[in-house]
Amino acid sequence: MKKNTIEIPSCSNCGNSKEFFCNLSESEKQLLSDKKGDNFYKKGQVIFYEGNHANGLYCLYDGKVKLTKLGKDGKEQIVRFSKNGDILGYRSLLSDEPYHATATALEDSHICMISKEKFLQVVEQNTKLSLQVIQLLSKDLKGAEQHLIDVAQKTVKERIAESLILLKNTFGYLADGKTININMTRSEIADMAGTSTESTIRTLATLSDENMIALDGKNIIISDLPNLIRCSNTYD
Repeated sequence: MKKNTIEIPSCSNCGNSKEFFCNLSESEKQLLSDKKGDNFYKKGQVIFYEGNHANGLYCLYDGKVKLTKLGKDGKEQIVRFSKNGDILGYRSLLSDEPYHATATALEDSHICMISKEKFLQVVEQNTKLSLQVIQLLSKDLKGAEQHLIDVAQKTVKERIAESLILLKNTFGYLADGKTININMTRSEIADMAGTSTESTIRTLATLSDENMIALDGKNIIISDLPNLIRCSNTYD
């Protein structure tokens, strides 16, 4: 379990700043650091809710986060994940709209919050950062379009396999080089794939029987990645 009293560095000294804020000058990093907030969120704690007013940019210093939306039937749909160095809430800040999704900590996480005004000020004066934001928004749109196609055209087995590959690509492996570095409930995997928990349990069992994966509690071990990629009907 992570400690909730670690020292959060300034943006200038943050190793994660190389991820998104690498093109900022020292003065711009200092501007973002000035009076920034830093908070500890326990596993399962909500960072912000869909529909709430957006008043800041969240930077994930350490931890894992899922972003979800609620459908008309009240079912939760996972739309994206975030890891160390990622930013959250940028779309709502730029569009001046409420948050489009709910962000929840998947594990104990340390997250910084930069004010809306300071973030927008830096975006306006730094063209490289503006381009990075545009690229992020384009990636989000591409992912949303692909998900619509997947739900309409792919089988449950293909979608579950694709979800496991997404988890592997996002969070990597544990030290053994095979176990996906995130514990997800069967319900959460179902929310990713747009199917029921019962179908997810059956499909994971099938993938295990076919030796593409192995199951150890919530841990999922990828035993045959090339075959899993073929099963997903996509590209890694």
